[in-house]
Amino acid sequence: MTPPDSNNLLEEHIGQWREYLRHRRVIRPADVDELEDHLRGQIATLRAAGLASDEAFLVAIKRMGAQDAIANEFAREHSERLWKQLIVADEAELGAASRREAFVAFGLAAAAAIALKAPTLFGIGMDDGDVWGNLFYLRNAALFVLPFLALYFGWKRGIDRRTGWLLAGGFAAAAIVANMWPYEGEADTFLLQMLHLPLALWLVIGIAYAGGNWNDSARRMNFIRFSGELFIYYVLMALGGGLLTAFTMGMFEAIGLNAEIFATQWLVPCGAAGAVLVGAWLVEAKQSVIENMAPVLTRLFTPLFTAVLIVYLVTMALTGRGLEINRDILIFFDLLLGLVLALFLYTISARDPDAPGGPFDLVLVALLISALIADAVALAAIAARISEFGLTPNRVAGLGFNLVLLGNLVWSAWLYVDFVRGRRPFAAVERWQTGYLPVYAAWGAIVVLVFPPMFGFV
Repeated sequence: MTPPDSNNLLEEHIGQWREYLRHRRVIRPADVDELEDHLRGQIATLRAAGLASDEAFLVAIKRMGAQDAIANEFAREHSERLWKQLIVADEAELGAASRREAFVAFGLAAAAAIALKAPTLFGIGMDDGDVWGNLFYLRNAALFVLPFLALYFGWKRGIDRRTGWLLAGGFAAAAIVANMWPYEGEADTFLLQMLHLPLALWLVIGIAYAGGNWNDSARRMNFIRFSGELFIYYVLMALGGGLLTAFTMGMFEAIGLNAEIFATQWLVPCGAAGAVLVGAWLVEAKQSVIENMAPVLTRLFTPLFTAVLIVYLVTMALTGRGLEINRDILIFFDLLLGLVLALFLYTISARDPDAPGGPFDLVLVALLISALIADAVALAAIAARISEFGLTPNRVAGLGFNLVLLGNLVWSAWLYVDFVRGRRPFAAVERWQTGYLPVYAAWGAIVVLVFPPMFGFV
């Protein structure tokens, strides 16, 4: 007779398996029941052959195939469900919890839009002629939106009070730092602060996303996946918002009215703020349907970017041309290297960690080595520029960022080569990437906190 504890453990395993499948939106409850019947049949056969309950469960799962593969197979057979679920699930399948989450997300999106416009009540406008208003909004652009995003994840993940106070303290400190420096007009350190503050605060969002459990490498990797998906959603919504703005202005112009002020002062900024929350909700709600958008795009563009980088480096070597360093080129080059790192991150985020190295892994190695050489070229050019013309905020910021990036790329390349050669598990690559995220946030905090007084606010 099978011990009762063994049966209870088996039912617990099956319950966890069902719960996982229920989160795959392309699989309906009836599909889960059908799969469970098949699974139980497999388990019964294996137990009759003499296997223990837990062993039978594991073998049956293996025989049925990976759960992601099951979900993908259902997606292919019922592809019409995907299109229906890209916006909203069927009313019968949309539970009270899902409706409540949508209500919270859209409510926080409206709150972000209201927070963005609230300073106008105190005479701080957004028009081009209001220098103080522009500086105020540039200083606080991230703070109008990201606290609401942290609040959304804090509510959704059910973070404890201690973590909530930690997050609130982080945003309060950022607000103080962003507004305490005596800027009266455009300055290099001010622009650097504006660019690096969101980088530092994104780690705070990551802590909220992880439910306060930032030490969990799997949750950090999920946050990386979320960031890529949110970027894609935001770009798509921005394109739609641009069309909406153009049509709005055109329709009002057709009746002799100028809607430019409404579009530029209300529609665009409020929509840009609210879209972050709406995008986050869409990623969370639909991740089981289109969670692979970022990895699919990266798998398409990784070979292309690798080829372009190799051609660029070969051309530079053959022509003897060096990298010209000025602020615009430096920002462009750093964005390029950041994009290369993102391609690598989102490619490995979708990779089966148990699969052996293959041809595409060799492409990733080539991408890493090419990016490493390009980063070294940029560092050499920046160092030469500093040696010849002295220190400036932009040059030091570029030097620091490229050193941070260099550390990531060097060890990433080393780990990945070892993985391809079978000397390390793939998990080591993932742990390194997710564990390195705070280094970028720390560098952003240094630029925001140290650079302005160090360079005299110029």
